[in-house]
Amino acid sequence: MLFLQYPPCSTCQKAKRWLDEHGVAYTARHIKEEKPTCEELKAWHARSGLPLKRFFNTSGLAYKALGLKDKLPAMSEEEQLRLLASDGMLVKRPVVVTESAVLVGFRPAEWEKALL
Repeated sequence: MLFLQYPPCSTCQKAKRWLDEHGVAYTARHIKEEKPTCEELKAWHARSGLPLKRFFNTSGLAYKALGLKDKLPAMSEEEQLRLLASDGMLVKRPVVVTESAVLVGFRPAEWEKALL
């Protein structure tokens, strides 16, 4: 299982603690230093069943600085994926990728259902 995180992020820290407390094995990846590729994001989006907008860190500084709230609706899916791949800080975190699921953001009940 892949666990994409930004270590200083308090939500990522809570999620990591949750994984550790529940004995879930994972490979951690620093989302800013080793950002997801366009191909990875495309595959994860397809597997997640989530709208692509859910992959954006809408409360992040980069999202706000780029004015994406107004720009995203006019962008194609391919353009949005390329944008997400350009900066790991645009991606909502944490992200968990397993064989059967992709979880975006930390929702303990959702994680419990998918990972335990």
